[in-house]
Amino acid sequence: MDIRPLALDGLYEIQPRRFGDSRGYFSETFKREALRAYGIDFEPIQDNESLSSRLGTLRGLHFQAPPQAQAKLIRAVIGRIYDVVVDIRAASPSYGQWLGLELSAEQGNQLFVPAGFAHGFMTLEPRCLIAYKVDAPYAPQCEGALRWADPDLGIEWPDVGTPAHLSDKDRQAGYFADFDSPFSGEG
Repeated sequence: MDIRPLALDGLYEIQPRRFGDSRGYFSETFKREALRAYGIDFEPIQDNESLSSRLGTLRGLHFQAPPQAQAKLIRAVIGRIYDVVVDIRAASPSYGQWLGLELSAEQGNQLFVPAGFAHGFMTLEPRCLIAYKVDAPYAPQCEGALRWADPDLGIEWPDVGTPAHLSDKDRQAGYFADFDSPFSGEG
């Protein structure tokens, strides 16, 4: 497993090895000890998946606040997405900064996102199946969202040739300028 730190503290791109032959390949997509050896303490308790059937489907930017804040390990099982995270840890030097990374089933790469980041993605092709492990259960009383196209965040979403397909909840998410972070520490 190749683990590479990214520009914002706590984010990692993880590239599991694939062992292939004429039948296809085998890959260990999660290996707790490999993450621990790199200083990542992640104890997932739940696996989630989402299927987006349309090109340009946008989900996010979502987070869960303490005491049910979630770290996530995200990967594309089918298709390609542009995955985006925003640092919402108030004391972080990168507070309010974002990072985007393409995840694809073909490449097999993953993104580790610690608690204290808002997360979202846009599908880059139709029919994308996304799987992610989380270390805390879903808690509706702790959920929050930021507007995906907030000009203060300045996220450069890909142009996929079609308007973003959003849920009503994501369409109504709040702006970063009005956001009061529940994440006081650096993470």
